[in-house]
This record gives sequence, C-alpha cells and structure tokens, in this order.
Amino acid sequence: MTEQDQKQLGKILWNIADQLRGAMNADDFRDYMLSFLFLRYLSDHYEQAAKRELGADYPTSDTVAASGDAKPPLALWYERNTADVAEFEKQMRRKVHYVIKPDYLWGSIVRLARTQSGQLLDTLQKGFKHIEEDSFQSHFQGLFSEINLASDKLGRKYEERNAKLCSIISEIARGMSLFSTDTDTLGDAYEYLIGQFAAGSGKKAGEFYTPQQISSILSAIVTLDSQAPESGPRKKLASVFDFACGSGSLLLNVRQRLRAAGGTVGKIFGMEKNITTYNLARMNMLLHGMKDTEFEIYHGDTLTNDWDFLRETNPAKTPRFDAVVANPPFSYRWEPSEAISEDARFKNHGVAPRSAADFAFLLHGLHYLKDDGVMAIILPHGVLFRGGVEERIRRKLLNDGHIDTVIGLPANLFYSTGIPVCLLVLKKCKKPDDVLFINAAEHFVKGKRQNQLSEEHIARIVRTYQFRDGQERYARRVTMNEIADNAYNLNISRYVSTAPEEVEVDLAATHAELVRIEAEIREATAKHNAFLRELGLPLLP
Repeated sequence: MTEQDQKQLGKILWNIADQLRGAMNADDFRDYMLSFLFLRYLSDHYEQAAKRELGADYPTSDTVAASGDAKPPLALWYERNTADVAEFEKQMRRKVHYVIKPDYLWGSIVRLARTQSGQLLDTLQKGFKHIEEDSFQSHFQGLFSEINLASDKLGRKYEERNAKLCSIISEIARGMSLFSTDTDTLGDAYEYLIGQFAAGSGKKAGEFYTPQQISSILSAIVTLDSQAPESGPRKKLASVFDFACGSGSLLLNVRQRLRAAGGTVGKIFGMEKNITTYNLARMNMLLHGMKDTEFEIYHGDTLTNDWDFLRETNPAKTPRFDAVVANPPFSYRWEPSEAISEDARFKNHGVAPRSAADFAFLLHGLHYLKDDGVMAIILPHGVLFRGGVEERIRRKLLNDGHIDTVIGLPANLFYSTGIPVCLLVLKKCKKPDDVLFINAAEHFVKGKRQNQLSEEHIARIVRTYQFRDGQERYARRVTMNEIADNAYNLNISRYVSTAPEEVEVDLAATHAELVRIEAEIREATAKHNAFLRELGLPLLP
C-alpha cells in the first residue's frame, strides 16, 4: 500500500469515527475506535501466521464457502481438528507469542455485527478479557479497561448498546475493505488516528501525543553516535527509555529510524501515569509488530519513581539506557517530599521547585542514561533562564559538561500549547567543551491551527547538530566562558539572534552624497526659474 493509500485509509476511518460517535466526545470514542483497529491487527497477524503454520491444512475460501458459513477459515479448522488445537496453540505461542480463539477474531466479530447478532456485545466482553488474560505469555491486565461496553453513551439498554456496536464495527469493516490492508498499514492508520484524536482534544493531547515532526528530530538525534555524531547512526541501541511515553509514538519513531538505517533496537522501556494513555501505548507497540518480550511499558508516576525496576539500590545493577527521549508535561506542579533531596536522582543537583517539575523530569532521565548514551528532551523555555534553584541546577549541569546542545523550536507546534519550546540534548560524557545553540524558531511553515516543520527544516536541525557547524543567525558554538559571563543564562537569543544585522552607515560618504544632491537641487531650481522669468510667472523660492 502506498503512503497516499495509508493516509486515505486513516482519513476514511477518522470520518467514520466522526460520524458514528454521536453523543460521545472524541476522547471517549477514541478508545473504542483504536481498540477495534487493534483487534483487527492482532487477528490479521495471527491468521497469517496460522496459515503459514498449517500450510495445506488451512481451509481455503472454497472450503469455507462449501461449509455454508461465513466464519473465518481458522474457525473452521478449529471445529474439524479439536484434537490438534492444543499443540497448534503451543506452536503459535512460541512463534508469534500469542493466541486468539476463533470466536474472538475480527472476522468473527464483524460477522456478528453484520448479522445484527444480539451476542455481539457479550462476545466482545469475553474477547477483550481473553486477550488481556490468556492470549499472551505476558499478562496485559487492564488493556481494555478504558472501554466501557456498558456505557450509557452507547445506549441505555443492552439491545441499544449492542445495536450501536454493530453499526460501528460494520462501518469500520466497510471502510477497511476499500483497501488491501496489511498489518504494517494498520499500524500507520493507528498512528494517523492518534494524531487526529490528539488534534481534536486540544490541550488534553499533550498527555499522550508528540507530533511526528518533533519525534523525527528527537529520534534522529539519539540514534546518531553519541560521541561522534558526524560518523552517522549507531548500529545498535540495546535499550531506549521514555519516562513520559504517552501513546508510545516517540519510542516507535526511534525504533523505526534506527531500523531504516540498518541498525537494531534491543528493548524499549516506557513509563506512563495516565491509565488510558498507558493502554494506548501497549496497543501501539503490539500494533507495530513488536513482540511482548521486546518492550515493557509501566503504569506509574515518574516523579515518585514507583517502578521497582528503576529503584534498584545497588549502583552496579541500576538500569542504564543507551538513549532517553521525553516530552514531559510542561511546568508541571508537583509535591516533592521532604526526603526527596536524598533521592539519587536529585541529590547532586537539587530538587526542582514545586511550581515547575521540568528539571525533575530532566534529572530523572539523565540519572538512567549510560555514560556513552544520549538524551533528548522537550521542555519550555523557562528552564533556560529561570532563577533560584533552577539556576543552580542549570549551572551544575553546565559545569559538569552534561548539556551538549540547546535547540529553539517555533511556537505553536504542539496541540497542548502554543508557546515555543526548546529541545535539550544531554550527555554524561561529551567531547566538545562548548555548547551548541540552534535557533530554529523562525523556520517553519505557518498553518491554520498548528505550525509545521517541513522535511527541510527538520533535516537542517539534525544536520547542524550532527556536524556541529555554525551558521549566521541560526547556529553557534558557545564557549563555557561566555556562558559563565552571562550568569549561566541559556536564553537562546543571547547567543544566536535571528534579527538581521544593521547595515553599517559610512557617515563621511553619506555627508558627501547629501552635499552633491543639495548642489543638484540648487542648479535645477535656477534653471527652472530662468524659464519662469521668461514667462512672467512667480519664481520658485
């Protein structure tokens, strides 16, 4: 399927969602829409693997037609080979890491929807529970917890809710039938819909979605060699961490970029506080072809660090990551405990103020970064110049050589805020003894709702970081002495101004030009007055 077809499929599904959600707001309907797309993906992937596994024994379309039933082919195989089911499922768990019973496959669900079966809602409830508890080797408890199939928004009575779901599922199936979809395409459609729901959610979108253009910059930076970016992408990232992962799109972007460059990613780790978004992230990972052993997403609070995996007290066993990426909530108000100053993440730098947890998020990520790793984080501009404890944290980070690059981005790129933001690149061990400033604030394509970065804009930012080259009114390497002279204020315009330089005026030359012009005026006036005298008309003064 072409990129154009992928976008068209996403638009069709979005239009279906917009038409069918009725009294539901976009956030509520999002959970239904994306869950059904997820079920379609799991079913397609599973049935394709089953077809390869069973070979000639897999029922053909002619066999299914002859049976007089519209059930999926795999359902027919289950009915005819009950003695072999256990061994078959054992093989499937080994090869694709999960199993879906025939009654809960997307084809079976669509069949119930199209026939307006009264069993649809009950079957969906059982199917979701089956996927959460039985399908995978890992338990995905609560994966569908935000989908309330008993919601009054679907209908007050069981029959009304069942009918509404029949309509929704039938329309989704019809929309997807217009395209020859494959599993990769469904992953792209899922990403498109997340973006569309984010756009419709306004400020709430900041909780779960980083625009793809921003993700592209962060992922490009962290996949380059940390000590020698000019040498190109790394061959492997053993681990990648996003401690405010939202729907997981940023993590997936890192994985996709490195794989496109011929590299590999070992395991992905994410942390997310919002339960709805946490479930979106887990679905998103699976929908993009990741096995449940290739990622780990934890539902918890980053600031209190309640993930036992990260709380290892033995420094030799503390998890460290090759790459850390994050787009945490901006200037988040938090309540640090009295003992937080002794937390290993903060005790060497200080505790961020209650009014803004920006540096708390930053220090959390830096703490878990490997010595040769790289971290890229999106933050509000206030972290560059605010005083008090934030100034002391910033000074410590600079003196320790952890801040590598400061990138200023245009305003109104995010769904959650219209303010301009900055991207900080941090390393525990960096070679340059200066800081690279990139002022990209004026380089964007203006949009009606959000501004956009073109491919050229993104490439220029990444290329400037990679080769660390200075460019007039765009980028400059600034020494630590100059930063110290500016009291460790990192306000980008102090170092890279986008204002055009004033033209230097040569006063002597200007004076001579004015004298020449004045002489020409006198000469022209005299000549004109000579004509006026001959005509007997009043002279010019």
